[in-house]
Amino acid sequence: MQQRIAPSDGGGPTEHLRNATYVIGGSRQYPDAAHTSGLMAAHGRSTTGRTIAWGNGPLESRPLVVDFLRCSYLGLDNHPVVVAGAIEAIEEQRSLHWSCARTQLNFDLLGELEETLSEMFCARVLAFSSVMLANLGAMPILASGQLTGGRKPVVVFDSFAHISLAYHKSVVADETRVETIVHNDIDAVERLCRENPVVAYVCDGVYSMGDYSPIKELRQLQERYGLFLYIDDAHGISIFGRQGEGFARSQFPQGLGERTVIAASLAKGFGASGGILMLGTVDHEALFRRYSIPYAFSGAPNLAAVGAALGSCKIHRSAELGQRQGRLAQRIDLFDRRIATAEQGNSLPIRTMAIGSEANAIAIARGLLDRGFYTSLTFLPAVGEGKARIRVCITAEHEVRDIERLCDCVLEQVAEATGKPYPLR
Repeated sequence: MQQRIAPSDGGGPTEHLRNATYVIGGSRQYPDAAHTSGLMAAHGRSTTGRTIAWGNGPLESRPLVVDFLRCSYLGLDNHPVVVAGAIEAIEEQRSLHWSCARTQLNFDLLGELEETLSEMFCARVLAFSSVMLANLGAMPILASGQLTGGRKPVVVFDSFAHISLAYHKSVVADETRVETIVHNDIDAVERLCRENPVVAYVCDGVYSMGDYSPIKELRQLQERYGLFLYIDDAHGISIFGRQGEGFARSQFPQGLGERTVIAASLAKGFGASGGILMLGTVDHEALFRRYSIPYAFSGAPNLAAVGAALGSCKIHRSAELGQRQGRLAQRIDLFDRRIATAEQGNSLPIRTMAIGSEANAIAIARGLLDRGFYTSLTFLPAVGEGKARIRVCITAEHEVRDIERLCDCVLEQVAEATGKPYPLR
């Protein structure tokens, strides 16, 4: 549904863009129940592949659980080269963190990382401690018109845009007009482009629930109307592209230019830690290095994160990347042949099973955990009430037998909890 921000007498918005009371009060019962069931705020220790030693205490007494929750889609988060990179960086420089502004002093390895990523992704890359911080620093600059020739754009958010984007709507609205449109409604974007001289569209490349943006159509609107695109491709990085440039970047065959910014994670498919912005011009890079608030006033990625990311860069520039991408595709196909989902047939590693009842979803997820599989619960406010889902993240490191056993257990647990076969009607 579209959301217009009407000006008040004082020029500010009259509609609320945040509603913490609703988010906490309206949905609290579901995470509370999931916590009580031991499905959230869990502890464990990484072992090999996707197996974790569940809980705390002596390792020999802990049950082993196959993790289908983490978003390390290529299985790089415990890759020896990535781990060694983190250790070597600290050992070489005998430090973890410098407590000073990035506008004044940075680790030389951080400069090396940004240069390497810039070469790999054919963009001007800035690294941050997280994607959330990268987006936080970018949104006010976008709203101010500094990226659009000094003219403040109408900033249009996709209704499914990740909270790390949508959370900043009120900050954006303090500078300019904000619109929220129905998910992937290209016609609505085009209408706004026709009605307004400058429009910026904020969306995900790959959405955390397994959907994706129509990049080709958005680029056509960019060429036709000068649409500015801000794309958060946290879930698309590494699993697409010859050097892992991601779902969004791989669909821009030339440079990003002056009308595109892509945010991405170094902590998901990339297997390390932190976030990045891919910028298209030297001027935009200079602007962010001087005026992005997290860049100027928050900490840089620590040295272990930088070293891990440099280790991952080595993998991304080797034949191993393509091998892992291929193995991931095979495992996605295996899952799709056993379990029907709305995402079935797409090339993304995220699959969601529609359960409906929150109580049933919690019971099913608990049953899966008891059988040795840890999955993710999704309910209000991420999805509507009564539309709970169980999310599975498939990775290149999952064994074929693990996926086959998970699928069998899903079918069994759904039937046990609901008395009906999956998929539920």
